[in-house]
Amino acid sequence: MQHQRLFIDGPTGKLQAIYHKGEQGKPAVVVCHPHPLHGGTMRNKVVYWMARTFEDQGMHVLRFNFRGVEESEGVWDEGNGESHDVQAALQWLAQQHPDAPLWFSGFSFGCFAGLQAARRNPNVQRMIAVAPAVNIWKFDFMQGETRPLTVIQGTSDEIVPCADVLAWAKDYPHMDVHQINGAGHFFVNQMDEMCACLPKVIDADPR
Repeated sequence: MQHQRLFIDGPTGKLQAIYHKGEQGKPAVVVCHPHPLHGGTMRNKVVYWMARTFEDQGMHVLRFNFRGVEESEGVWDEGNGESHDVQAALQWLAQQHPDAPLWFSGFSFGCFAGLQAARRNPNVQRMIAVAPAVNIWKFDFMQGETRPLTVIQGTSDEIVPCADVLAWAKDYPHMDVHQINGAGHFFVNQMDEMCACLPKVIDADPR
């Protein structure tokens, strides 16, 4: 697979990114990485395999480093500025593929920053949250959201308890929750199962 390493314009400077151009008419998806202060980057294994799964379906995929990570400019902003980084990434990808359905996906902290941006962007048709850190961050900004949202959660997650995610999800009937038995936060032995739960292109039309 061909990947283009580039920089996109972010709110506080350049954001380092990896872009894969997919097939005409396929969805375009942004993939967001986990907490920058705990080693999270766009090269995280979960993020890599999420992106790879989408690429295998012919989708256009953009993953990037939040501000202050590796070669991205800026500094950590407690999740607030990072949500604007995601908005910049969504806008960039939409400009490259204006006729493609626009998707968002994130892992752990990436769900917190990214879902805020997706919530504000009416062009996002589908959202994917893998191990959303609802026990660490407040996700009440999702109240009133009705667009399709797939949640994937390990039952043995040592960082984000499964019970907390299920308690959060019960208030959002539009969520499609997949539990992976025995999986920890990083899906070490269940990566294939996690990837199998990611939405397929055939399901791209949310109607």
